[in-house]
Amino acid sequence: MNGSFKVEDGSLADLSNDVRLAVDTGKVSLGYREVMKSVSTNTAKVVVVAEKGKKSIVDDINHACKIAGIKLLSFKGGSLELGTVCGKPYSVNSLAVIEAGNSSIINEQY
Repeated sequence: MNGSFKVEDGSLADLSNDVRLAVDTGKVSLGYREVMKSVSTNTAKVVVVAEKGKKSIVDDINHACKIAGIKLLSFKGGSLELGTVCGKPYSVNSLAVIEAGNSSIINEQY
């Protein structure tokens, strides 16, 4: 993905922890449609996408984040793993962090 932040080896646990904290203590939007709505209304502070997600979805979100100037993080793993990190019993291909809560995901570099 051009222009996106890559998760380096060793910091996957940090990203996972920050995603979970944001889901538990902040406000997030889950799924493609909700993420695109958050990006288009400029309410998203940071977006996380599953690297092994559907290419067209990843590309659309990447493009929308570039235009809006929103930080994009690439989660190394699939949508099922991202869903597990979020504490959901289903796959999550993307999420937008609107309020970070106790998470430092907005300010961290992964």
